[in-house]
Amino acid sequence: MDSILNPYYLGIVVIVGIYVILALGLNIVTGFAGQVSLGHAAFYAIGAYTSAILSLQGHLIFWLALPAAAIVTWCTGIVLGLPSLRVKEDFLAIVTLGLGLIIQSLANNLKITGGALGLGSIPQPELFGEPMSNFSFAVMTWLFVALAAFVAWRALNSRVGRAWLAIREDELVADALGVNTTRLKVLAFALGALYAGVAGSLFAHYTTFISADSFGFNESATILSMIVLGGLGSIPGAITGAILLALAPEVLRPLADYRMLIYGLLLVILMRYRPQGLFGRSKAIRDRYAKKWLKKGGPKHEAAGNQKTH
Repeated sequence: MDSILNPYYLGIVVIVGIYVILALGLNIVTGFAGQVSLGHAAFYAIGAYTSAILSLQGHLIFWLALPAAAIVTWCTGIVLGLPSLRVKEDFLAIVTLGLGLIIQSLANNLKITGGALGLGSIPQPELFGEPMSNFSFAVMTWLFVALAAFVAWRALNSRVGRAWLAIREDELVADALGVNTTRLKVLAFALGALYAGVAGSLFAHYTTFISADSFGFNESATILSMIVLGGLGSIPGAITGAILLALAPEVLRPLADYRMLIYGLLLVILMRYRPQGLFGRSKAIRDRYAKKWLKKGGPKHEAAGNQKTH
């Protein structure tokens, strides 16, 4: 298939899939739970470096390095999420921004990460003893996208997902109704970090080279723009926003001198005429949905319903 399909286009398909996974993860943190994060690229970096180091120095194959990177980022999400719970809204955004800058600085200075030179010669995944082709890697990446979207959809339509939405709309009311806001916010950070860890591992083993420059603030801002464009809290919106913004640099390549101008202008127009994003619910609909659930008793109502079914 590589001889038929242009490797350049296959590379774009892989990178777009990686961005979709990142957007779905941040959508859980910001779109579902309402916790604004400007440091999502930090978990992306942790996943990429963990997988690369385990492959280069630990001699682990890709199929073991990827789940290990996911576990490490899950645990890191819990550790970094705990101190972030004492602040909210704008202050939370600044804290997550600081955490992101700290991780990038460590990646840029530690010897194990290769410092400013980065890490190269990262082994490519193998399938049946042979290196995976670009086409096979693209298919595998989008299988991970499908799995990530399914898990996010199941989480959103569960008791946990409805509790996240209640926290997003009014954390004090949700806490008063019995929602364990601390545990659920940490869970959102951890799950979002796990998604980023998987994306980082895929990125490292596809490009075979990583450096701290790939995981800076601009990367976090781009991922956040993706879910804002698609609509906060919307899974189709996160996917669509990631695809559009990941493809935009390629589509606008002939207009390289005006690319950022056009890109920014489109975002300004969207925020002016459709602030909820392409697929996001309007504030009135979200408020009506949340008030209806809270009037029924929120988590207490669901607990009573579960007792009746048992």
